[in-house]
Amino acid sequence: MIGIIGSGIAGLSAALRLRNLGYDVTIFEAHQCPGGKLDQISQEGYRFDLGPSLFTMPQYIDELFEIFEENPRAHFNYLKKDSLCNYFWSDGTRFQTPAEKEKFIESFSKTFKENPKKVKQFLEDNELKYQLTAPIFLRSSLHRLKTYLNWMTVKAIMKVYRLDLFKPLYRTLKHYFKNPKSLQFFSRHATYNGSSPYQTPGIMSLIPHLEMHFGTYYPEGGMRSIIESLYQLAMRQGVQFHFNEKVTSIDLKNDKVISLTTSKSTYPFDIVVSNMDVVPTYRKLLKGFNAPEKTLAQERSSSALIFYWGIKKTFKELDLHNIFFSNQYEEEFKCIFEKKTLSEDPTIYVNISSKHTPTDAPEGGENWFVMINAPGNYGQDWEQLIDLSRERILHKLGELLGENIKELIETEFVWDPRGIEAKTDSFLGALYGAASNNRMAAFLRHPNKSPQISNLYFCGGSVHPGGGIPLCVQSGKIASELINEDFPK
Repeated sequence: MIGIIGSGIAGLSAALRLRNLGYDVTIFEAHQCPGGKLDQISQEGYRFDLGPSLFTMPQYIDELFEIFEENPRAHFNYLKKDSLCNYFWSDGTRFQTPAEKEKFIESFSKTFKENPKKVKQFLEDNELKYQLTAPIFLRSSLHRLKTYLNWMTVKAIMKVYRLDLFKPLYRTLKHYFKNPKSLQFFSRHATYNGSSPYQTPGIMSLIPHLEMHFGTYYPEGGMRSIIESLYQLAMRQGVQFHFNEKVTSIDLKNDKVISLTTSKSTYPFDIVVSNMDVVPTYRKLLKGFNAPEKTLAQERSSSALIFYWGIKKTFKELDLHNIFFSNQYEEEFKCIFEKKTLSEDPTIYVNISSKHTPTDAPEGGENWFVMINAPGNYGQDWEQLIDLSRERILHKLGELLGENIKELIETEFVWDPRGIEAKTDSFLGALYGAASNNRMAAFLRHPNKSPQISNLYFCGGSVHPGGGIPLCVQSGKIASELINEDFPK
């Protein structure tokens, strides 16, 4: 019997793979429905996905159906984007990113006056980084000896100089590009794991390869449909769910889990998997246990301030993904990670799912998910920061789009680091667990198995291999494989 704490996408991934291996699996969820950060709200005719808005590497979702010999397309569908994102700068520069590699090289080089050979070399070097590191970092536990006793690992070690582990991403980019806008364009990928491009290692430049090679997608019905389809799959396969039942403690005897105590009862389990953030797992559920303090003390990733606006107008110049860049990019990250505050000129991300799902907004309107990167919840005066940021965002968007955005807002919902922390139990409201602001970050993340408790495992964005939908799904897979090695069915 396996108990899983939390029904985020990593918990569902682990549950499905364990069920496929023949284990009996029960998931406990404190809320009334599954999904974690992949939640949704509806307000005055507008529907909004609350959390992650970028969908890449859909093959990882498809695999969860295929292991049960089900056709994913019978339950879950998505479309591939021809254009990845629309970018805006305050001087009037605009760039629509082609998804096809050769078109991207041509268009990017022309727009930003870069050497097309350098752009091509950059993408090829990133492909090599992915090929060298994916088998180690994305598909395996870093805490098992066998991971290092294979040819792929030896090959990666032999070419470690190609990985740009020892200089920050921003310096890596300067090797290829001259235009400040080019540097800004590619450095934004550091935010995909909640880090700073001025601190995170250059290996993070492989992220553009993932977008170009695997593509960017839109799930039919919005991001929430990912969770709904996996939940229905889990139900069909016999995974048990306990909703509105919060786990209050992981019960131990001789450094071994014997049961989970919830708000309603105590349940014996042979194995437990925590899809809860690793910090509250130790602080709240393992009180009195000798926690790995050095790991828990690692710098947290960025959080977010998100405005969900129902806009009574459509904008042809906007697409599903849109970025409005800051004029003070380096200062923006200093504000987030050093000053623990919000930038006066933040980079703004606008996601509009009604571009593909018209019913997400009333006719003639759009549902805007408007996000800026933010520090975690360190006790700031969030009400003041929210008010200031709202005005700054409205002013910037209004200037770049030539509209009075404030007058177009029909409804608003706000999610800040306090709310993210309270709803998802993400420590300090961090979206990706620990930040990746140093070259050893990948090795310092909490492992997928407890080093001290023989039958306690972990999955989710706060542990290996990291945050974001693809990595969370992979963390569930890695945890299930470790369990099957340790306790074969």
